[in-house]
Amino acid sequence: MNIYVGNLSYTMTQEDLRELFAEFGEVTSVKIIEDRETGRPKGFGFVEMADNAAGQNAIDSLNEKEIQGRGIKVNEARPREDRPRDDRPRRRPTNRY
Repeated sequence: MNIYVGNLSYTMTQEDLRELFAEFGEVTSVKIIEDRETGRPKGFGFVEMADNAAGQNAIDSLNEKEIQGRGIKVNEARPREDRPRDDRPRRRPTNRY
């Protein structure tokens, strides 16, 4: 089961997230999403669990629970929508004073 975890503290590590979900069953992968340009966490991630029942138990137990000072959002991840790729070049901010 692939699980979405939102409203994460920006200081949470992938290992912290793995330990949190490991209480409910086997965790097969963990990924905290980072900004491509800065490398900073975006405040959400995904946890994949080997067993659907364990995954559902984790969702039910952890959704809206306060972790590292933030009420996290936990639910089953939806498949990623196919979006048209925006191939326009990105503008870099200019420092105009």
